[in-house]
Amino acid sequence: MDAIVYLPILFFSIILHEYAHGYVACRNGDDTAYILGRLTFNPLKHIDLVGSVFVPFFCLIMGWPLFGWAKPVPINPYNLNNIRNDMAKVAFAGPASNLLLVLISVLLLKLTFMFSPNFVVLIKVLIYAILINLLLAMFNLMPIPPLDGSKIVARFLPLQAADRYMRFERYGMLLVIFLIFTGAFSKIIVPVFYFVFNLILSFVGGSFNGL
Repeated sequence: MDAIVYLPILFFSIILHEYAHGYVACRNGDDTAYILGRLTFNPLKHIDLVGSVFVPFFCLIMGWPLFGWAKPVPINPYNLNNIRNDMAKVAFAGPASNLLLVLISVLLLKLTFMFSPNFVVLIKVLIYAILINLLLAMFNLMPIPPLDGSKIVARFLPLQAADRYMRFERYGMLLVIFLIFTGAFSKIIVPVFYFVFNLILSFVGGSFNGL
């Protein structure tokens, strides 16, 4: 039954993530996503068979924290006003949107415990929103091409080093999938994820028994 709660949150979060990429690109000179109809919250425009279906399902059956990704929004870097700077902005926009949802959810959860501590359904929704968006942000900030973190790192490398680094993009997704399905991803990210999540719970306070 929990899937009824967290699947809509997951889909909304990954759609917002991709929308943020396209929106920031559009604000910085590249309207490719807008022209192709990707600046929308229509989930059918963003579904990726692997990231939106297979990976979340695999996380469910393995008992891992639920995460996934949507079909990447098309970006033409040559349309951007400043390729190096703007690509870093576009890349960071996705994780930033997830971190914003984490912040909003934490504040709402704090207020809920202060004024409506028995509102279990809302508390559960907010906890899932924090879990999902925190994991999405951390996952996408990993510095493995083509993940967003790699484009941010590339901004601060010398041009030739950045070019060699980003050439790994053609193999990077295979490495990401390998890390996920071998469990290496959970050993790298999950401990840090739970450390940050426990800090959030300490700030929020309240009891989570039975949720």
